[in-house]
Amino acid sequence: MPKPSGEYKATFWLPGGHLQTLYPYFFAPRPTLAYRRERWELPDGDFLDLDWIDNATEQPLLVVFHGLEGDSRGYYVLSLMQQAQQLGWRGVAINFRGCSGEPNRLPRAYFAGDSAEIGYVLTRLRRQFPHDTIFSAGFSLGANALLLWLGEQGERALAIIQAAAGISAPLDLTAAGNALDRGLNRWIYTRHFLKTLKRTALQKLKRFPGIYDADKVRVATTLREFDDVVTAPLHGYAGTDDYWHRASSLPGLARISVPTLVLNARNDPFVPGSSLPARYQVSAAVTLDFPDYGGHVGFPSGLRGANGNWLSKRITDYLQNQR
Repeated sequence: MPKPSGEYKATFWLPGGHLQTLYPYFFAPRPTLAYRRERWELPDGDFLDLDWIDNATEQPLLVVFHGLEGDSRGYYVLSLMQQAQQLGWRGVAINFRGCSGEPNRLPRAYFAGDSAEIGYVLTRLRRQFPHDTIFSAGFSLGANALLLWLGEQGERALAIIQAAAGISAPLDLTAAGNALDRGLNRWIYTRHFLKTLKRTALQKLKRFPGIYDADKVRVATTLREFDDVVTAPLHGYAGTDDYWHRASSLPGLARISVPTLVLNARNDPFVPGSSLPARYQVSAAVTLDFPDYGGHVGFPSGLRGANGNWLSKRITDYLQNQR
C-alpha cells in the first residue's frame, strides 16, 4: 500500500490512519447501486433484510456483512458490491438486525460475536443454491463475526462456502475496544458510534421496559460502558470483559479450513498493529495481508488520483483465485 502523499499530511491535521479511515466518506465518489430487497423471517420471530444484486445464476454469489452501525448502503459495501456486479457476479448484502432502517422485533440486536447469525445466513443460502460457488466478505464487526464462525466450524465450513475475506476485523476485541475508548478515537469515532447506539438502545427500552438501566445507557461515554450495560447482558455474556474475550476471532484463526484473506492495515486506529497475529498463529488456509497504511476500511492510495477501488479489487481478486 503506497504511503499517503505529502499533500495528504499538509492539508489535514489528522494522523494518517485517521485520515485514511475517513477518506472514503468525505472524498471518494459514492458508488450507486440498485438493490433488490428481500426479507427473511427468522425462526425466533425476528427478521433480516437482504439487499441483492442479480446476475446470471451460474456466476459466484458474494455474501457481504457490514460493520458496527453500518448497513448495506455503507461506502465499503456498495463499492464491493459494485465491483462484484462488474465482474458478473451475484451479490447479497446482509443488514444485521435493526440496521435496515426498521427496528428489529426482539430485545436482542447484533454483536461482534454473533457467529450463529453468520452461520444461519450462509447455511440457508447454501441450501437455496446447493451447486453454486459462494464467497463471503465481512468488514470490521462483520469481519470478526465471519472469522469467528469460520474458526468454530473448521472443516465443516468447506461444505458451505468456497472462500472468505475479513477486512479490518477487530480480531482482539479487548485491544480494539480499549483503543477506541482512548484519545482521538474516543473523540472522533466512539462518540459517533455511541450517538446511534444509545439512541437505538433507549428506543428499544420503550418497547421492552426493564431489559437494562436507561440511566446507565445515557451516561455511558465509552464502548466498554455501553457494552457492559447493553450488549453483553442482552446476548448472554457476563459483562464487557467476558464479551470481548469470548467474541474475539483471533484464537480461532488457527482452526480455519476455508481459504480466507485477513486484511488489516497496521495503522488502523481501531485495531492496534500489536494485536495482529503472526503467521504461526493462523492455519495454512489463512492469508495474512497487513499493509503499513490503509486505516480502518479505508485503503486509499493518496488524495489526488486516489484508487478508491483498490480494496474491492483486492478482495475479489483473492476470492476469484480460490475458485
